[in-house]
Amino acid sequence: MSEQTGTTQPTQPFKEDDTQPIKPAGKPSRWKSILTSILGFLLLIGLGGFGGYSSGIGVRQQEQASVLSQQLSDQFSYALVDIEFGRYDNAKQRLEFIIDSDANFPGAQQKLTEVLVLSTIPTATPAPTLTATPDFSGAENAFQRAQQLISAQDWPGAVTALDTIRKLDSTYKTAQVDGMYYFALRNQGYDLITKQGNLEGGIYYLALAERFGPLDNNAVGLRDGARAYITGASFWELDWAQAVTYFEQVGAGWPSMWDGTMTASQRYFIALTSYANELFIKQDYCAAYEIYQTAASIGALDAGSANNSAQAYAQCYPPTEVILPTATIETAPTATEPAATATP
Repeated sequence: MSEQTGTTQPTQPFKEDDTQPIKPAGKPSRWKSILTSILGFLLLIGLGGFGGYSSGIGVRQQEQASVLSQQLSDQFSYALVDIEFGRYDNAKQRLEFIIDSDANFPGAQQKLTEVLVLSTIPTATPAPTLTATPDFSGAENAFQRAQQLISAQDWPGAVTALDTIRKLDSTYKTAQVDGMYYFALRNQGYDLITKQGNLEGGIYYLALAERFGPLDNNAVGLRDGARAYITGASFWELDWAQAVTYFEQVGAGWPSMWDGTMTASQRYFIALTSYANELFIKQDYCAAYEIYQTAASIGALDAGSANNSAQAYAQCYPPTEVILPTATIETAPTATEPAATATP
């Protein structure tokens, strides 16, 4: 009886899927959201990388364009030099390279046309000229003449003879001619300053002599004195203080140096008195008196300067009042006389 009741229920066929756990419906998968985030992150990285790559390409292209522009400019400059010296084939190659690289390069097409025209013009071939044999006899005669002029202390004539030697044969007795040049130029400059008062000319000849060798101390001192004289003269009647400074230097070493008008010693004296008069007018009496005294040690002061010097001395060194001690008179004490008594 029990067996019959157990078989009354229908039996369902077995399925493998029935053994899997049932997932709740409608809940999103955690792995799917993670995957989505990763893909989004990778997409952002890719977009950023592409942007940087594009920017890098742009910068590189700009740099290449700048380098190319510089190269083309250099080639155009070289082409102009080639045209100047008649190297038309080189200029043509450079200009064609510029036009192939940049057809709008300014001036390239015009210069190329110019080169093509110039290259078709035939150039005349100069006839060979015979090289003249150096005239050694003329150089020898000029050399002997220069020696004679140096012995006679004719420095300008000696310089002219030496110039003739160099024109005839620049290699003739080079060392000896250089030494003669130095001697003649040095002495010519020295004489112009000391004997003729031509300071600028003397400085010039001493500078020429210095090209052949160092100047001696005497010549160097003379040149420095001439330069100081010229500088001091430029301040004449404009700035007496500066004139005093420079002519003091010249007067110490070269008191007789002159420029055709006055010696350095005379200029120093005049500058001193003029500067002292300026200080006297400004009532700087002590400084004025000291400068008057310096001028007086060189020469006699004129009446006006002497009077100013005396007044400056009085103002700078006023007499001090001497206070004499007062005498004390002592009086001798007087005896007291006794009072008179009346006689009764």
